Amino acid sequence: MRQEDRKDAPVTEISDDLTIPKLFLEKAGVYGDRVAMREKEFGIWCPITWQDYLNNVKYISLGLISLGLQPGDKVSMIGDNRPEGLWAEMAALCAGGVGVWLFQDCLIEEVKYILDHSDTKFLFGEGQEEVDKALSIINECPKLKKIIWDDPKGMRNYDQDCLISLKEVQQLGRELEKKNPGRFEENINAAKGEDVALLFYTSGTTSLPKGALLSHNNMLTMGQHLMTVDPCKETDDYVSYLPYAWIGEQMMSISCGLQIGYTLNFPESPETAKENIREIGPHVMFAPPRMYEEMTRSVQVKYLDATWIKRKMYELATKIGYHVANLKFDKKPVPFYWCFLEWLALITVQKKLKDHLGLSRVRNAYTGGAAMGPDHFRFFHALGVNLKQIYGQTEVAGISVVHRSGDIKFDTVGHPIPGTEIKITDDGEIITKSSSVFLGYYKNPEATAEALKDGWLYSDDKGFIDDDGHLVVFDRTKDVFTLRDGRPFSPQYLETRLKFSPYVKDAWVVGDNLDYVTAVLCIDYAVVGKWADENKLNYTSYTELSQKPEVYDLVGKQIQTANQDLPDSAKVGKFVNLYKEFDADDDELTRTRKLRRAFVEKRYKEILDALYSDVDSVHIDTTIKYEDGREAHIKTDLHIQKVKS
Repeated sequence: MRQEDRKDAPVTEISDDLTIPKLFLEKAGVYGDRVAMREKEFGIWCPITWQDYLNNVKYISLGLISLGLQPGDKVSMIGDNRPEGLWAEMAALCAGGVGVWLFQDCLIEEVKYILDHSDTKFLFGEGQEEVDKALSIINECPKLKKIIWDDPKGMRNYDQDCLISLKEVQQLGRELEKKNPGRFEENINAAKGEDVALLFYTSGTTSLPKGALLSHNNMLTMGQHLMTVDPCKETDDYVSYLPYAWIGEQMMSISCGLQIGYTLNFPESPETAKENIREIGPHVMFAPPRMYEEMTRSVQVKYLDATWIKRKMYELATKIGYHVANLKFDKKPVPFYWCFLEWLALITVQKKLKDHLGLSRVRNAYTGGAAMGPDHFRFFHALGVNLKQIYGQTEVAGISVVHRSGDIKFDTVGHPIPGTEIKITDDGEIITKSSSVFLGYYKNPEATAEALKDGWLYSDDKGFIDDDGHLVVFDRTKDVFTLRDGRPFSPQYLETRLKFSPYVKDAWVVGDNLDYVTAVLCIDYAVVGKWADENKLNYTSYTELSQKPEVYDLVGKQIQTANQDLPDSAKVGKFVNLYKEFDADDDELTRTRKLRRAFVEKRYKEILDALYSDVDSVHIDTTIKYEDGREAHIKTDLHIQKVKS
C-alpha cells in the first residue's frame, strides 16, 4: 500500500457481516435531519433528509415483503435518476432481494431479455413509458409478478392486476410494520456481506449482455479503497445524472456516497442535467469520456462564436494552461512567474469556463468506461481541472486502478487502488485480484470459468506496466489490430484524437492487417450546420450536409491534425462521412455509448469494401428506423476521399 493511500483511510470498517443496508441504517441514524439528497422539481431544489430517506425505504421494503418478495428474489428498476429509483433499490436490498437496473432508453427486446434472464419478480418503472414497455412483454417473462409505478401522469385508465402504485406499496409496508414492528431491522440484520446485492449486466459489445453478480462486500470494499485514495467530505455535493444501470454511477452514489454521507443531487430531467450540474457545482464528478468530449466541444464552439478579443484572451490563457500542465505532468517545479500567469489565466478566462461546465468546485474529476484521448486529457488539465483516468469494469464493482493527484500521466490509468493486485500475463492480458472481484456470471458457468482463474479476474484487455508502475491499457484484446508494418495499434487512440475536433462527433477507425488505415466519421450536425450557415452552404438534412465537398475538406483538415506525430502506417489514408450518426437504438453503440465494432463492420461492409477499393463513392439504399417507430428511406452516394499528406 502506498503511503499516501494509508494516511487518509476512511473510518468505515468493512467487516464480513457489513452489508449496504446495515451501513444505510447506521448512517440514517447518525445523520437524521441532515440533507441526504435533493431533487429539482418545477425549478426548485427540494431537500430530502436522511430520516425521510429511511422512512421511504422502510415502507417500500416492507411493502415488497407483503407482496411476496423472498430473499434472493430479483427486483428490477428502470427510469431516470430520481430519489424513488434509489429508494426502490435500497428497499429491495433491505428485504434481502437483489437489485437489477435497466437503462432508461432500453428497447423492448432489451427489456425483455434482462427481465427474463434475471428472473425478475418485481419491476419498478417511473411512469407510463416504462409501464407500457413492461406490459408489452410481461407474458414472455413468467417470473414477473408486479409492475410498480410512481408517476401518475397518463396512468388513469391503467387497471391491470399486475400494476400497483408506489404509494400503495408503501401503504402495505405501513400495515406490515403495525403487525410486525421489528421486521425491517430483522431483515437487514439477517444478511451477510458475501450475499449477492446487485445483478449488473455488462454492455455487451460483442454478444448478449452477461449478468455479473456483485456482493455487498464487493461494492463496499471498492468504495472504501477509492475513498482512501481521494477522500471526500460529508459536506460534499455529488450530482447523480448518469444511468444507475452503469456501474460507475452505482460506485459513486452507493459504494462511496453511503460511506461518506455526501449529498446526492438529482437533476430535473436528463435534458437539464448540464444546467443543474452548473447550479450545484459538485465537489466530485465521474463521467464517461463522451461527457468530457461534449464539454470540450461546447468550449470549442464558444471559442468559434466569440469576438476577436475574447478568442485572443482564450488562446493566451490556454497557452499558459498547457505549459503549466505539461510542467506538472513532467513533475517539474512551476516557476513563480508561471504561477502568476496561471493565476491571471484563471481569473480572466478559466474560472468562467469552469463555472460554465459545472466544474468550479470539483476537487477530483474521474473518467472511465472507455479510453480518453490525450488531447482531451491535456485540455482539462490546462483548465485547471484535476481530471483522473480510472480503469475498471463491472466485474470489479467499478474500479481497480486510478491516477493519484500529482502523479498523472495522460497515457496511463495510474496505480492500483489499495487492496488490489494487478498483473500482466505472458500474452499481455491485464488480470486483477481484490476483494471487489465479482462472484461470477448469472446462469453462465462457462463464462465465469473463463473470467475467474485461481482467484484472478481475466479482463480480456491488453496492457503493460511502465517504469513508474503506472498501468497502460492498450485496448480490448479483440480490438487491437496489426498495422501493415506489423506493429500493434489501438484504434481507440486514433478515434479519440479525431473526436477532439468540434466537427467530429463519432469516429470508427479500420485497418487490421490491411494496406492502410481508413475512418468512417459522423459529423456533429449542430456544429457543422452552424459552420455551413456561416459559409452560405445550403442543406436540408444530415445526409445532405455530410456529403458536401466543403464539409469533406473541413473534416479532412481535422484528420490531418489527428495524423500528426503518428507513424505513416497508422495515419488515416481515406475516409468517408457516414449519412447518419451512430445510434444505440440501431445496435451500433452499447447503452454506455461504446462502439460495437463487429456489428458495424457487418452492417457497413459495402462502405468498408469501397474504402479499400479504387472507387471514389459508394451507393447507399437503406431504411432508418427512429425510436418513435417512424422510418426514413435513405438513397444517396457517399463520397470517399483521400487524406492529404
